[in-house]
Amino acid sequence: MDSATEFERLRPVMFGLAYRLLGSAAEAEDAVQDAYPKWAGADHGSIASPRAWLAKVVTNLCLNRLTSARAQRERYVGPWLPEPVLTSDDVLGPLETAEQRDSVSLAMLVLLEQLSPVERAVFVLKEAFAYSHREIGEILDLSEVNSRQLHSRARRALNRSDERRASNPRHLEKLVESFLSAARDGDLPALESLLTADVTAWSDGGGKATAARRPVHGAAKVARLYAGMFAGAGQVSIRIGEVNGGPAVIATAGGALYGILGFEIVDGRISGLRAVANPDKLAFLSRQLSRSGWPAGS
Repeated sequence: MDSATEFERLRPVMFGLAYRLLGSAAEAEDAVQDAYPKWAGADHGSIASPRAWLAKVVTNLCLNRLTSARAQRERYVGPWLPEPVLTSDDVLGPLETAEQRDSVSLAMLVLLEQLSPVERAVFVLKEAFAYSHREIGEILDLSEVNSRQLHSRARRALNRSDERRASNPRHLEKLVESFLSAARDGDLPALESLLTADVTAWSDGGGKATAARRPVHGAAKVARLYAGMFAGAGQVSIRIGEVNGGPAVIATAGGALYGILGFEIVDGRISGLRAVANPDKLAFLSRQLSRSGWPAGS
């Protein structure tokens, strides 16, 4: 297999890694592309594992990007949310377990913003890609002991318990369908029954689309917010698709992707809603929908 073919074979793995590290599909694509010149100029005869070699290159490219990305996100207008990605085509790698799905959820990607760049890298390499601490140490130029310490620190910071991970995708989809039906009908009691008491809704418009600039808290307020939103949807087409490993509401209007709404579910109820309407963040997903034969305006 020639080097260019090998790189293309490993591109999905590299993209999945870069996306988890950056929370941006556009930046992840750039990081993977930036890795190619390094790969093309390498002595391939001395590379025992192309996958591990490229993981090191891509991870370090992402670490460089994370520092500047953090400064940009501090100046972001309103809540910052990751770029949504359609995952029904395995673009981020297999999502066969609850842990794998959780690793790409909008909720987890937001939580990862709390970590330092190196903590985030250790956590992603261990949790999402099952690298050993020895391998992670080689990728990040750390000792095995330091890798273990950083992983433990990251887990404590995220406080991500197993109970938060839903294990039945079909149950999640039914819950989202019930939410969508109640919102369309303006049925506030039904909507509130699907939400946890302390539910929070975030909206990311980035100053480029209409969106609340502060989170909305509480079942009653969130129910009113979405009942009103869907009542005024007009000619917007609404459907459910798999985004970031879970069912999400995808809205299109006038032949273009209008926004997505993702859900965080705990113990069978919706505890978080994340809406992305910033058109810059919808470009990747829009291309995915077009390639999948799901025209935006249909």
